[in-house]
Amino acid sequence: MALPWLRSRRRTRLASEADRATFRTLHTASLASPALREGLTVDSAERSIRHLRVLLGTPALALTDDHGVLAWDGLGAHHAGQAAALAADALEQGTRVAGRDRLVCDDVGCPVRHAIIAPLVVEDRTVGTVQAFAERSSAGLVRAADEVAQWVSGQLELAELSTSRARLAEAEVRALRAQISPHFVYNSLGAIASFVRTDPDRARELLLEFADFTRYSFRRHGEFTTLAEELRSIERYLLLEQARFGERLKVTLRIAPEVLPVVVPFLCLQPLVENAVRHGLSGAEAGHITIVARDAGQEAVIEVEDDGSGEDPERVRRALAGDADLDSVGLGNVDGRLRSTFGDDYGLVVETAPGAGTRVVVRVPKFAPGVRP
Repeated sequence: MALPWLRSRRRTRLASEADRATFRTLHTASLASPALREGLTVDSAERSIRHLRVLLGTPALALTDDHGVLAWDGLGAHHAGQAAALAADALEQGTRVAGRDRLVCDDVGCPVRHAIIAPLVVEDRTVGTVQAFAERSSAGLVRAADEVAQWVSGQLELAELSTSRARLAEAEVRALRAQISPHFVYNSLGAIASFVRTDPDRARELLLEFADFTRYSFRRHGEFTTLAEELRSIERYLLLEQARFGERLKVTLRIAPEVLPVVVPFLCLQPLVENAVRHGLSGAEAGHITIVARDAGQEAVIEVEDDGSGEDPERVRRALAGDADLDSVGLGNVDGRLRSTFGDDYGLVVETAPGAGTRVVVRVPKFAPGVRP
């Protein structure tokens, strides 16, 4: 009687040569991809060109941009000086094949006799070329060079998208910085000044809190931060507002230590707290702000609640949809950045009604690919 594991082993077939070739191709492409995702530069070309040459199986390969040669790999490096002129033709006319008339060489044993020059196109712009050098050209090599050039072009497009996304994120953060109320700055400094004579120690402490708050809010690096850093800045903001409003503003913080290392978009909570203070004290003798951050398994949940005047749900919906006339504190900005970072399941949830206060719920995953401070 055969044992079960033996029967299973007998049924297993080795992968075919075509399967193994496919795996090798995909693996080689994956080795070139990280560098190309950084854009077309000397550094990325030098790090990726060896893998691209393996894909084509040619004696030599060159990568150029629209100015000149970025990298050469393989034999016949004395032809590298001719690659820039070959690129100029392809930049204007598309894929070209160059023969011995263009690749003049005194070395009778040189394996570089023909070149296939394929353009790299990103968003309808020709940004460079892939040049495959071999002893002879063939229709198959031309097709292969075209395919590799198209794949490289795709990686470069992804690099541009990533750069555009980073620029958009920075623009959104700049927009939030611009929305930090000048009145808050003036009123905070006024509150600090009022303590200079009556309570110099408190004035000194508040001035340090104000400096730390502005330093964090206007920092120039990082699209993301930790929940601990974001909450620490909010705590400074609330201390300054309490110095201004005194007993009128009450604050409750309930923060689970487990969620403090969770990474969130920079300045994603500050607008929510500013909104809570504004509405919590609007037309009221006193306001109570509650901020809760709790552990929810694979997620962290942050809630910002006030007991103030509340809001018309339709106005909130329009603000989240990006109506700049209604979104004075950046709710739509925050909602959009949360969705673009974590997915549409992680937008803001706002519960409000006129006279019933407002509660904003933020859910974020504890771990997300590519999201780190």
